[in-house]
Amino acid sequence: MRRLVFLPLAVLVAACSSPQAPQPDNQPKPQASAATPANASLGSHEWYQWVDQRLAISDGDGHGPDGGSDEWNNAVQRKLGEEAPQSQPGSPQWQQAVDALLRTRAQ
Repeated sequence: MRRLVFLPLAVLVAACSSPQAPQPDNQPKPQASAATPANASLGSHEWYQWVDQRLAISDGDGHGPDGGSDEWNNAVQRKLGEEAPQSQPGSPQWQQAVDALLRTRAQ
């Protein structure tokens, strides 16, 4: 008897549920900047230059803190604002998070 009571409720819930739309396999990938260093490893001189350029840490003449220094890491944190990674600035986890953020961020 209980099954008969719950059957109409189950049919009603199923009818009101919207089916999940299929997700295409070819979703667009975030486009990296043309200036993105393809082979620059995290923490390399090239990587620091790329981040510096993307966030305008140094002035136009290249004057500013040295890439990877505490001053530079803190400047990156300030420039990223609320998006800044929560890991210790300069740590490998922080560098990875900064890299991922900047590669997916619109110019």
